[in-house]
Amino acid sequence: MPRQVFFYDQPERFVAGTVGQPGARAFYLQASARGRITSVLLEKTQVAALAERIEEVLDEALRRSGGDAAIPAAAPVDLLDTAPLDLPLEQEFRVGTMALAWDSVDACLVVEAQAVVEEEEEGEEAAEAVFEDDENGPDMLRVRLSGAMARVFAKRALDLVAAGRKPCPFCNLPLDPEGHLCPRANGYRR
Repeated sequence: MPRQVFFYDQPERFVAGTVGQPGARAFYLQASARGRITSVLLEKTQVAALAERIEEVLDEALRRSGGDAAIPAAAPVDLLDTAPLDLPLEQEFRVGTMALAWDSVDACLVVEAQAVVEEEEEGEEAAEAVFEDDENGPDMLRVRLSGAMARVFAKRALDLVAAGRKPCPFCNLPLDPEGHLCPRANGYRR
């Protein structure tokens, strides 16, 4: 089956969102522009890793430019998007692999999310052949974002992941699943 590439260059909206209650939430990336909406399903850990890596890539691009790149140091408050996911919510695919790159020529962040590749009966050789043939490779969502929009995406995504965690009884920060070193409880680890 031919590969589908859902491409958005500076979309009207690019957000991470959830459906369901904490503990049973489904996480989505959603891009929209000119009445077109693309939603892909991914894991909570993928959302967190994507947001953290976006912050790192933007910080590095800003550092390398000597502060000249059009990248804000923090998410602009006037651009924050707290609205729910757009409807209808129709999943195009489940995300397997993600990639990021800063395009210094066009001053934008490129985010790619590829569909999970199911191993075929032939084994690893068939799976490797899929990646070599772009026309028949996995479906992909490719989004190009300004530095400001990328910061806004990362902030919302990190807030979304933290929202499902119980707060620490001492400092009220979300508890990290790997443990929480509380700054207010003299090194109390939960």
